[in-house]
Amino acid sequence: MTPPVLVGVDGSPESTAAAHWAAEEALRRGAPLRLVHVWPWLTDGRAAFADADTPPVGAQRMLTEIADTLRNGHPGLDVHTDVVLDAAVDGLVAAAEDAGLLVLGSRGLGGFTGLLLGSVSRATVARSSAPAVVVRPAGARAGVAMGAVPEVLVAVDVQAPSESVLAFAFEEAELRGARVRAVHGWDLPPAFATVGFVPSPPEMAELQGLEAKALTEALADWRERYPGTEVAEEVRLGPARAVVEASATAELVVIGRRRRPHDLGPRLGRVAHAVLHHAHAPVAVVPHD
Repeated sequence: MTPPVLVGVDGSPESTAAAHWAAEEALRRGAPLRLVHVWPWLTDGRAAFADADTPPVGAQRMLTEIADTLRNGHPGLDVHTDVVLDAAVDGLVAAAEDAGLLVLGSRGLGGFTGLLLGSVSRATVARSSAPAVVVRPAGARAGVAMGAVPEVLVAVDVQAPSESVLAFAFEEAELRGARVRAVHGWDLPPAFATVGFVPSPPEMAELQGLEAKALTEALADWRERYPGTEVAEEVRLGPARAVVEASATAELVVIGRRRRPHDLGPRLGRVAHAVLHHAHAPVAVVPHD
C-alpha cells in the first residue's frame, strides 16, 4: 500500500491551505490522505469541564468538516482523520513516521502575524523522518503564470549531491508533468574575503564556469534515469538567494536537510532556514544522510 500523505490541521487558514495542497498531492501519488490534529492537553477528552465545543470533540468536528470538503472536491480521494493527544511537534513527528509525506501550513493559530514560518512548523520540519512540505495560503504566493511550463525547483549541492533530494525532485516532476530546474548557489572561497581579494570579471566568469560544470556532472545520471523529464540548470552567486529568487516561477521547491545523530545544534542549515522563510512556493524539505 502506498504510504499516506499526512497533513497537520488546526483550523488556521494556513493549515486549511495545506490540507487542500495535500489532497491534490495524495491524488497524484494514488495515496490515502490522513488529516491529523494534535491536541496537547493530557486528557482523554472526558474531563469534567469538557463540553461539545471542547477539543478533542471540537477538533474531530473540525477535521470531519475539512475531510468532507476535500472528498467533495476530489472524488475518489481516500481521507482519514485522527486526533492525537500529544505535544504539537512530538505528535506530528511521531505520526509522520509511517507517512510518505508530511504537509504543514506555514504557521498555525498560535503564530504571530508577522512571521512567515511558525515555530511548530519549523521544529516539526527539522525533526521529521519523512519529507515535509510547508505550504502558505494561495494569496500569499506569487503563483505561476498562465501557459508557463510547470517547474519543480531543486537546490543542488554540487560538492555532495544528495540522492534522496534529487530522487524526490525528479519523482515530483514526473508526477506533475513538470520540468526540473536545478539551481546551484555558490559562494566565493572564504579565503577571498580574508585577504580582501575581489575577482576580476574574467576570473569571476571562470569560477562560474567551474560551478556550472560541476552541476552538469551532478545531474548527468539523473538525466539518464528520467529521459522524459526536461532539465534546466542554473548557477547563481549566493546559495539562499539563488533558491529564493528562482522560486518565483516554481510549483514546488525541494531542498535537503542533513539528519543529525544527536540533538545538539540547529537541525536546519542556514540555507534551508532562509528558503523556508522567504520562498515564493511550497517548500519540500527532504532529510538525508
